[in-house]
Formats: sequence, structure tokens, C-alpha cells
Amino acid sequence: MFTRRRALALGFTMLAGLAVPLGANQLNGTDQLDATGYDGTAKVLIRDASMVLTMDPAVGQGALGMLQDADVLMTKNTITAVGKDLPGTAGARVIDGRGKIVMPGFVDLHTHTWQSLIRGCATDKELNGWLAECVLPLYGNQPSYAEGYAGTRLSALDAIGTGITTTTDWSHSFSADFANGSLKALADSKLRFFFSYTANTKPATLDEIRRVKKEVIDPNPLANLQVGTHPTMQNLPNTTAAENLAKELGVALNVHVHESKTDPATGQMEALRKVGAIRPGLLMNHAVQMTDAELDELAANDIRVAHNPLSNMRLASGVIRLPAMAERGIKVGLGIDGGTNDTTDMFNDMRAAVGLQRATAMDPTRYPQPADVLRMATLGGAEALGIDKEIGSLTPGKKADLQIINPQALNFAPNGNWVSQLVFNAQPVNVQWVFVNGVAVKRDGHLTGVDTAKVIRDADAASDRIDVLLGR
Repeated sequence: MFTRRRALALGFTMLAGLAVPLGANQLNGTDQLDATGYDGTAKVLIRDASMVLTMDPAVGQGALGMLQDADVLMTKNTITAVGKDLPGTAGARVIDGRGKIVMPGFVDLHTHTWQSLIRGCATDKELNGWLAECVLPLYGNQPSYAEGYAGTRLSALDAIGTGITTTTDWSHSFSADFANGSLKALADSKLRFFFSYTANTKPATLDEIRRVKKEVIDPNPLANLQVGTHPTMQNLPNTTAAENLAKELGVALNVHVHESKTDPATGQMEALRKVGAIRPGLLMNHAVQMTDAELDELAANDIRVAHNPLSNMRLASGVIRLPAMAERGIKVGLGIDGGTNDTTDMFNDMRAAVGLQRATAMDPTRYPQPADVLRMATLGGAEALGIDKEIGSLTPGKKADLQIINPQALNFAPNGNWVSQLVFNAQPVNVQWVFVNGVAVKRDGHLTGVDTAKVIRDADAASDRIDVLLGR
């Protein structure tokens, strides 16, 4: 059989079962761009951007804080000024913003980065069938540091390509070795990230999470820790241990709740109540199958929700009650959700968030509208993570996490209504520049300092090993 591993040895990649030469458009170690001059050590001026969506009504016009023909100045890792004909720009590196859109980077509120290694797995299964085939067998056949690194590296770079500057990685943490591989890949990517480390009752696991916070997370200004668990009454001991550790460390608990129609019967909300986890800052993923009373409970306790529309569609999980959440003032952001999304594309995610509500209600005026999902994908995600004072809008004083989008493309032009077109027309290919903490991680349409071909080869090899562990 002509396997993926055999293809790579011959300089090919596998696409749809066919061996295809590694394309010239894929960067290799010799033709990649670096971030020289855009590495967060000096001033960068985006001059005369045709549209700046600041997401701050105090800086620009309307709910999205819009400015036309404006400049954005970054000094080192901070946004220092936004407006027309900015002063104090002497010595800055200049990016021509004419014809371009500048906006905050996207905040991915929920994903599983390692799951790029199982893309396309069990596409005819609902949640529980997918888990049984693609994830659960790995708890008995633990993948290694190499698999954690390769899958997360691929996902993190893919995320940058679509304009994501912050990602929230709910790690299954099959082993400490695996988790450390994922953590290293996230750090190497230069993304801002939250790592949700799955806790259990084992003292060794709890001590390892404490060590990771002290030695890996705290020294990295782009890194944040959360504690993950899967709350059910059957899993109550692990849920208790996770909540206690989250309180001890002063970090958020990150949980999957009521994703599929079978979940409410497992006592997920009851378990969270029992351990005292229904408290401000709790990040709840999916929350599709919620009652009115449960939504009231979320709102009353400042619970935050990660909406994963593409994943919910793929797994036939149902449609989140997004308008009801908005009416209650619940903080909601958008998530990519790893291997049950199969595309790291925040534009596609926004389209799905709008389309699901319209299709089920048969009402094109239903919440959310394009401006609503643009906010959810940026400032809304930052609010859900509790870092909206730091990122999420182009407000002077915040960190320089932003993207420059080129609408002068066949899929986007002509200029009709750029806010709507960002949601309904834009694709990752339109993202020209991405800055995280003032550093250009994507420049002129290319990732900086990345050997993309090697990343793909490593992920292919790791995926082969995961297939063996899954018995596929």
C-alpha cells in the first residue's frame, strides 16, 4: 500500500488518497519570510487603511468603532494610537493600508489543537460515535510528545493563517508528555493562548498542572492556564478535583456541557452545582441543549459560553439558543473546536453562526447579524476569557493583536458593504498580515519564520502513528 509515510519519503503528500508532489506554493526552509523590522521591538504604522474596525465605540463610529481612511500605530507590543494623520510616527516601519481592512485578531474560544491529526475521522457519526472512534481509544494507547507537538503546531499555524491571534486549547492531556508537546508547539507558534489542562484525582496529574503553571505558563506573557474537566455525576470525583485545583490556582474552569441531546441525562449541570463550579468566569463549551432555567442560571452567575457552530453542525448536535443568550446578556464567543470542525476558518465559523439561526427560524433578521458575529469573534471572545482589558479591540493601550485583510480579491470585491462581506465573503487567503503582541506572525500573506513543508511532513507522520493507536 502507498501509505502517507511512504509518500512523504518520496517527497509527496497525500491528498484524497492520491500522491501529490509537495507544491511550490508551500514554503520550505529557504524561501520563508522573517519578521525583521516587525518583531515587536519598534514602531509599526499602518497608514491610510480604508477601513479600521476598532470594536471600540469610543474610538470610532457605531457599535464596531469604525473609522475610514485611518492609521493604526503600534509601538513595540502596544497599540499607541488610532486615527487620521497620526503624529509621532517618525521612524516607524510603514505598511500601506490603502484598500485594506484593519481589525482586531480573532479569538478562538474553544479548540483541541492536537485534533488536526484526525481531520476527516468518523464524518458519519454524532458526538458519542465520533468520540468512540476518534478520541477515547487514545486514553489506553497514549500518544507521545511528538504527536502533541506535531498536531498542535499544524493547528496553531493554520489558526494564524485565518487571522486568529488568541486560541483556547482544551487539551485531552492523554499524558504529561503529550501535554508538554502541545505546550511547546503553542509557545513556538507565538500565538496568545489559553491551555486548558485536563485534571483528575491523581496527585501526579495535579502536581504536574501546578508545575506547568509555575514553570511554563507564568513566565510566558502570551500564555494562560485553565483547568479542564468533563462534568457528569459519574465523573464527579474528577470534576471535584478540577474545580478545587482551579480555585487553588486562581484560574478558570473550562468544561463541555450539553453539547448533544444525550448530555443532559448525564447530570452535567447537577455535577457543576454540586462541586460549586457555577461561578463567574466558568467557561462552558457548546451549551446547545439548555433550558430557560439553565440559561437564567448562566446569566445570573456570569458563566461564559463558547459557541462552535461548524462542530455542532458536523456532529448533528443541534442549534444553540443564541438569541436567548443575547437577551440575557450572557458573554458568548466563537470556537473552532478541533477535529469536529475540520477547518480552521473563523470566517466560515461566523457564516455558520449567522446561517444556523436564520435557517432554523426562517427569519433573516434573527440575531446574530454580521456585526454581531464580528464582535463575538473578537472582543466577545476576549470578554469571555476575561482579558478584554488587554485585547479584543484596537483601543490605544491594549496589546497589538490585529490583522490586515485585503478585500481586493476575486472572492471579496467589489466594495459593497465591507462589514457584511467580511462575514459572507472573506476567506483566510484575504488575511495578509497578522500581529500578535506586536510581532508579525503573518506577513504579506505568508507565515513568518516557518518551514511549512516540514510542519506538514511531521503532522502526516504523527497522523500515521495516531491511526495505529486508534486501530484504523
